Amino acid sequence: MESAVPVAAEAGPRSAAAVVMTVTPRVLLAAVPVVTLGMLSFVPSLVVAARRRRASDWLVCAGFTAANVAWLIWAALTPAETRGAEFAADLLLVLVTTLGAAAHALFAGSGRRTAGPVAAGPVAAGPVAEGVK
Repeated sequence: MESAVPVAAEAGPRSAAAVVMTVTPRVLLAAVPVVTLGMLSFVPSLVVAARRRRASDWLVCAGFTAANVAWLIWAALTPAETRGAEFAADLLLVLVTTLGAAAHALFAGSGRRTAGPVAAGPVAAGPVAEGVK
């Protein structure tokens, strides 16, 4: 008697060790901007962009780099005692560079390179392709 369970499901869930080994690098990468309070917020997006080599990832990296530069310039120009709008702007830049970069590192995907776009070429022969002629 054959099993009603599909073959792919017979492999079972991944082991806890496999899950930890898959998630640990992303968690460590997400910890970089948190530990440095946003000073190295561009590092996780740079790693993701270098791995996946997609234009959208490079744009995100440029955005976090720009936010990091803005934060450094703002920190250099503001006095030690800030209140009101200056404090709110400083807090916003720190939160964007710290929490935003950490969230991006966690949720940007596995960082594996995906297949590139399919090259344009002749359509495979078949019932659908024959009907298009």
